[in-house]
Amino acid sequence: MHQSFAAAFAATLALSTPLAAQEVTLRFQHFVSPASANPTYFMQPWVDAVQEQSNGRIKVELYPFMQLGGSATSQYDLIRDGAIDGGWIIPSYEPGRFPEAEALELPFMTPKSGEEASDAAWHYTQKHLMDDFADIHLIAAHMHGPGIIHKKGAAPITVEEMAGVKLRGPSRPATDLLTAMGALPVGMPVPSFTEALSRGVVDGGVITWEMAPSLKLDELTDSHTDVAGDDALYNLYFLWAMNKDVYDAMPADLQAVIDANSGLMASRWAGKAHDIGDAEGRMVMEDAGNEIAVLSPEETDRIKALGEDVRATWIADMDAKGFDGAALVQDATDAMTAARGTATE
Repeated sequence: MHQSFAAAFAATLALSTPLAAQEVTLRFQHFVSPASANPTYFMQPWVDAVQEQSNGRIKVELYPFMQLGGSATSQYDLIRDGAIDGGWIIPSYEPGRFPEAEALELPFMTPKSGEEASDAAWHYTQKHLMDDFADIHLIAAHMHGPGIIHKKGAAPITVEEMAGVKLRGPSRPATDLLTAMGALPVGMPVPSFTEALSRGVVDGGVITWEMAPSLKLDELTDSHTDVAGDDALYNLYFLWAMNKDVYDAMPADLQAVIDANSGLMASRWAGKAHDIGDAEGRMVMEDAGNEIAVLSPEETDRIKALGEDVRATWIADMDAKGFDGAALVQDATDAMTAARGTATE
C-alpha cells in the first residue's frame, strides 16, 4: 500500500512538475531609445512586474531601436507573424490599414494628459477596434501627452508664420492639420526624425516633450510651441501587444500574469509614462535655453477651426469607405469626455 502510494505520487509529480515549472521567454521590441519615457516608465516596469509575478517563469527580453530587425512601420506584422513575440505598434504608421483608429488622432480630440487620453483610447478600442486586432493579443492601447511644434528658429506666434515650414508629421490626421495650417508636412516615423533634422530635410516637426531629449531636439531645434487650453494639438495611438499563438500556448497561470498587467490599467500606466516624461523633457529644453512658447487663445482658436475642417473631411472620407464617420468621432469624443479629470498624481 505504501509502495503503491509512493508510485502514484511519483507518477503525479512526473506529470505535474514540467507543467508547473514551464518557463517562457518573450522577445519584445520597440523603436525608440531605452532612455525615453515609455521604455523607462512603462515598458521596463511592465517587464519587471511580469517577471516578478510569474516567479521568474516568464522572462521578457526588451530590445530597443528595432534590434531584432524590421522597421517601426512593420511592427504589427512582425508580431502577428511571430518574427518577434511582442512589442510596441503605431497603427498610423500604416495609413489606411486601421482607419477607425484615426478618430482618436483627430485635431484637438484628446486632453493633454496622456493617462486620461489612454483611458479613453482603451474604451474606444474595446468598442471599435478589437476585430481589427484579432490576429494579435492586445495588452494595452494608449496615447501620449500633448503634441508640440519643435522647430529651428523662433517660435511661430501666428498661423501665417507656419507657411512653408517643413515639419515632420507622424500620422494622416496630423499631416492634414499641418497642411491646413500652411506648413509642408513630411510624414516619417520617429526614428528618422533626428537625421532628417540634422540634414535639413525638415525644419522641425511635431512630437511630444518626452521624446525631445532622446532625439536631441535641445540641440537641433531652437523653439517649442504648444497651443493654449487643455486640448492637445494632435495625438498618436499606440498598441502594446504580443503574438497571439505565443500567448495561447502559455499555461493558464502564466496567461493570468499577462492578463493582470493588461487592459485599462496597463493602458493608463503607459499613458502616464508619457506624462512623466513630458515634464522631464520640457525641463531639458528649458535648461538648454530654447524658447518655450504657447500660442494665444485667439491663434489656438484659428487652428481649432482648421482642425474642424480636417475632422469634417475625415468624416466624409470614412463615410465613403462604408463607416459612420460622425458616430466614430462622437464615440471617441464621449470616451475622452468621460476620462477627463481622472489623471492620478
